[in-house]
Amino acid sequence: MKNESAPEKKRSLIVQAVHYLKGRFDLEEGKEDELETIEYISKNVEFKGANLWILIFAIFVASIGLNVNSTAVIIGAMLISPLMGPIMGIGLAAGINDFDLLKRSFRNLGLAIFIAILTSTIYFSITPISDAQSELLARTEPTVWDVLIALFGGLAGIVAGSRKEKSNAIPGVAIATALMPPLCTAGYGLATGNLYFFLGAFYLFFINSVFISLSTYLIVRFMKYPKKHFLDPQREKKVQASITLVTLLTVIPSVWLAYGIVKKSVWEQEALQFVKEEFHFSKSLVLGSEFTYSPEQIIEVRLIGETVPVEEQSRLEKKLIEIGLDNTTLRIVQNGAATDLSMLKSEVLEEMYGWNEALIAGKTSKSIN
Repeated sequence: MKNESAPEKKRSLIVQAVHYLKGRFDLEEGKEDELETIEYISKNVEFKGANLWILIFAIFVASIGLNVNSTAVIIGAMLISPLMGPIMGIGLAAGINDFDLLKRSFRNLGLAIFIAILTSTIYFSITPISDAQSELLARTEPTVWDVLIALFGGLAGIVAGSRKEKSNAIPGVAIATALMPPLCTAGYGLATGNLYFFLGAFYLFFINSVFISLSTYLIVRFMKYPKKHFLDPQREKKVQASITLVTLLTVIPSVWLAYGIVKKSVWEQEALQFVKEEFHFSKSLVLGSEFTYSPEQIIEVRLIGETVPVEEQSRLEKKLIEIGLDNTTLRIVQNGAATDLSMLKSEVLEEMYGWNEALIAGKTSKSIN
């Protein structure tokens, strides 16, 4: 037997590697019967009876979590929520050309959205805590990252749903894509009359829904699920065109928003670094700073102590241009009083020491009692 040449050995190794990887990534391994998967997803589309009550209770839980800024409560509400059903149903229906399922999924999703926003609006109208917490604010600015999370999360969800042994992937997708908190935030926007909150949060929910549906559609087509052959092919093309259009209308604004947010983050970081490096004076002390990005880019720095000379202010303005913040306005707010900074620092330290002593004394007294 002739020894294999080096090129032949290389080809043989590549073929073996390809076969190995194909076996490892084969989606047919452990796959549920396609009709069973279709039935499983179709069953979860309907919002009726217990399913509808579970949605209402989950919305109340999520709204309370957002209201008191509790991440654990919000995660619990997302696990309870049955919102994934009709969203995956839309993608499945488009993938197998089942227009009856598509209409049913859209109808139930519309009902779920209406009930969710109504429930959260009622809650936020009567709650005594009216301030927007960080968990609420986080659901008002959708970005391209939300698109990617929804797309890959949806892919994980439909692959898990097509297995014989169901895993915890679908509840995980519900948490990662955060379907429920944006609807609660939209309700908060209506309850407080804040249109920005309502539109931003609803758009975030819309992005998540579209890309979960799209990922379901892609996997269903990739795995060659049986189509409904009795339907008109022209209608199928129209649905595909509609899905493409909705996807583009969702992605383009999201990319634009993401670009704006990245620019804002970079500017804020540079502005913070500028204040930290340049505002060191022997007879003045920085009390605080504030950065405004829109509609104008403004760095406002508050000082106490002797007034900073005009020459120094001019130098700082030139430095802004040098570091690329040429469209930024610098505002220095100072009291103009001649203050001995060493005495001021000493007084602040004394006050802090006295406050700590009082705090320790209070704790000791409580423990004795």
